[in-house]
Amino acid sequence: MPTITVLDQNTINKIAAGEVIERPASVVKELLENAIDAQATAVTVEIKEGGCSLIRITDNGCGIPKDQIPLAFLRHATSKIQRAEDLMSISSLGFRGEALASIASVAQVELISKTGDSLTGTRYQIEGGREKSMEEVGAPEGTTIIARNLFFNTPARKKFLKTPMTEAAHVASLVEKIALSHPDISIRFIQNNQNKLYTSGNHNLKDLIYTVFGREIAANLLEVDGSADGIRATGYIGKPVIARSNRNYENYFINGRYIRSSIISKAIEEAYKPFMMQHKYPFTMLHLSIDPQTLDVNVHPTKMELRFSDGERVFRAVFQAVGQALAHKELIPQVELDEKKEEKRPGSPAFSVPEPFESRRKSSVAERPKEGAAEEKVRYSQAETPPKPSLVNEQKPKWLKEMTPPKPSEMNRAKVQPYRPSDLTAIQGKEPVPSDCPEPCVQPEQLDLFDGRLLDPKARKSHKLIGQLFDTYWLVEYNEQLFIIDQHAAHEKVLYEKTIATLKTRSYDTQMVEPPIILTLNMNEEVLLEKYMAYFTGIGFEIEPFGGREYAVRGVPSNLFSIAKKELLLEMIDGLSEDMAVRGADSIYEKVASMSCKAAVKGRHSMSAVEANELIDQLLTLDNPYACPHGRPTIISMTKYELEKKFKRIV
Repeated sequence: MPTITVLDQNTINKIAAGEVIERPASVVKELLENAIDAQATAVTVEIKEGGCSLIRITDNGCGIPKDQIPLAFLRHATSKIQRAEDLMSISSLGFRGEALASIASVAQVELISKTGDSLTGTRYQIEGGREKSMEEVGAPEGTTIIARNLFFNTPARKKFLKTPMTEAAHVASLVEKIALSHPDISIRFIQNNQNKLYTSGNHNLKDLIYTVFGREIAANLLEVDGSADGIRATGYIGKPVIARSNRNYENYFINGRYIRSSIISKAIEEAYKPFMMQHKYPFTMLHLSIDPQTLDVNVHPTKMELRFSDGERVFRAVFQAVGQALAHKELIPQVELDEKKEEKRPGSPAFSVPEPFESRRKSSVAERPKEGAAEEKVRYSQAETPPKPSLVNEQKPKWLKEMTPPKPSEMNRAKVQPYRPSDLTAIQGKEPVPSDCPEPCVQPEQLDLFDGRLLDPKARKSHKLIGQLFDTYWLVEYNEQLFIIDQHAAHEKVLYEKTIATLKTRSYDTQMVEPPIILTLNMNEEVLLEKYMAYFTGIGFEIEPFGGREYAVRGVPSNLFSIAKKELLLEMIDGLSEDMAVRGADSIYEKVASMSCKAAVKGRHSMSAVEANELIDQLLTLDNPYACPHGRPTIISMTKYELEKKFKRIV
């Protein structure tokens, strides 16, 4: 018969340490948060061998009085709260008093601290939870904590640590996030005696983003500053052009605390949904200010999770703040053709001219008349005739007519146009780029033309519709840029927005379906359909039970009648989920509107110039005409400068 015994304090401490201290990054997190709580304005984090052999945190905070240092290493000894009610109004990052006790139970810890009113500092040593020494030393104001040989007394846990390089990467990522959550604090990170990160603490979040993430991300940011339902959201979000394939770049902080929240992630991704491809995730750096009394931060020992008293309110506030930052911005991706590092020259063995240009050139040279001979017109053979593009102007352009090579004498008299710096001036008014500028001279970035936007009623008069390419893309010249519009994606967006507007204004009719469409649903789908049935009937659907798990769709909104098929209806119901209740009818509207995209004009469909102009006019009326409902871009652009580089008009 097993006997119940009370564990000794040392074992209890080691068990508790397993909840708080998972790896070196956990130690850094707890000590760095303590330094911030101590009102430090500068903190240095140093590690060696990934933090397994040494972790040193030095701050210039208020320090710990000598008589309280031993108390700080006792479990649940803290200066941050006095009673349980204080948990509902916590403004500090730490509060349970577990960090120092947990670290001291699995590492060799040395603490040096001095308060502002003391003449000397105190040096305190504790190993494996046992006090070793305490003495006076000279020290600057603040606190330094050194943790050596992590898990020295628990080898079973030490073997689960990864390589020093991997552990160092976890520490670096954590230090970056805490630095981003406190742009007012200067933080230095040293790894194996090498400086890896230094922030100035100048309160400028954008400078901090540039320091941590680099130039490309810093150049493609949109500012966020919005308030709703007592929740303030500030910071920056990235344009869709810098999206990633995972959520690692979704960063958000609540009252200065770095956390992970499925509610906030969902709100961010829903706001980005009309602007971004599926399975892509945005860059965000959001600081949320929320009343502490509406939060429960005492959920997990690592304090990386929390609970909201009203999750729907948080969802709405984040969704609106991100959505407003994205709205009314011209987010047209700019295409740049990459230069090859080693350019091949004519005459070299590897140099070749792509077909069919080479065969046409040889044919032209072979048939070219000799000097003084009568001119002969060079015609393409039937097999080499280039496809006729769909042009706005019905008149056949000169380059499509029979080509007549110039006389050599005329070629000699040809004049070369002089270089004009004004040709290189970018659309935003940038200075000309010098010819000896090292590559890359221009970094890829997403256009955000607040003035003179392409899809602006004032700019519409200056559009020059060139023609249709591959029966799919329409070319528009505007303001020294070439814009390429995907007719299918653009028409999808127009139909989607029209359907949304129709559903919201209740300006629709129900079209009866005969025979009815029979849907067979599983139990989960039945529950969701019954839950949202009122929304479906409210927008023109007539759905009723048909026996067993089958439902009969007898009526659909009139604008969906031509595309209402069993597969599409099942796909729409498959997209229902429990969390759609947060947004209510809007989520149903989006599902229904997505069906309307099936009626959009397809690629490989020749449109007339009148139809193309009508499509562009309809895009002008939309809030977000730059991405289709599935996140694909409707418009991309290429600058005159980029084209001139490719044609070597600019070296």
